[in-house]
Amino acid sequence: MPGNAVGLSAGVRTSEAELIDRARRRDEAALREIMQANNRRLYRLARGILRSDSEAEDVVQEAYVRAFTHLDGFRGDSGLSTWLSRIAINEALGRVRSAKSHVALGAVPEEALEAQIITFPVSPAGDPERTMAQREIQRVVERAIDELPDVFRMVFVARVMEGMNIEETAGLLGVKPETVKTRLHRARTMLRENVEKEIGPVMMDAFPFAGWRCERLTEAVLKRLGIGG
Repeated sequence: MPGNAVGLSAGVRTSEAELIDRARRRDEAALREIMQANNRRLYRLARGILRSDSEAEDVVQEAYVRAFTHLDGFRGDSGLSTWLSRIAINEALGRVRSAKSHVALGAVPEEALEAQIITFPVSPAGDPERTMAQREIQRVVERAIDELPDVFRMVFVARVMEGMNIEETAGLLGVKPETVKTRLHRARTMLRENVEKEIGPVMMDAFPFAGWRCERLTEAVLKRLGIGG
């Protein structure tokens, strides 16, 4: 599904306004378009707070329900994507608070309700060993991201995984742009350190030489030597 949220340029704003108007009238195509454009971002932002796939999915669903039933309250002060993101963040934070946990993400605007997994290349068909190695590396990276402190993890998710710019990230999390830069630098440093702790054992299997690869090489050599069929 598309990963880019609805944009904010002048031309796109007109299109966005039309889309919102259709959504207010419960136009199915419009609702689908909004969700498809924002699903990944909302999921990643929610998961960045909750660190749970299933809870993140629940939060995204709840965020959409709340947003679509309160579209008349959308003033357009920010883009639709930012508005939805704030709703999802507030919903996720609410779940954390209800579980009596503490997440310090900065001052997410209280008026938010009134107002984003790393993709890896697909392995070639017939290469199960490389696929397994890539999956294990992905798990290592995901664990390392989950281990980041909340304030750094959210900035990393927004800036790196969702590609949000500094100003948008700052506005979303209610912090200064300078704070975003500082936290992102720290997040990258910590992430690199966390990955390096675990990557050693994984790298032992990064270039597997067994099974079908071993057989293919053997047969190729024998063929070049004119031995066998």
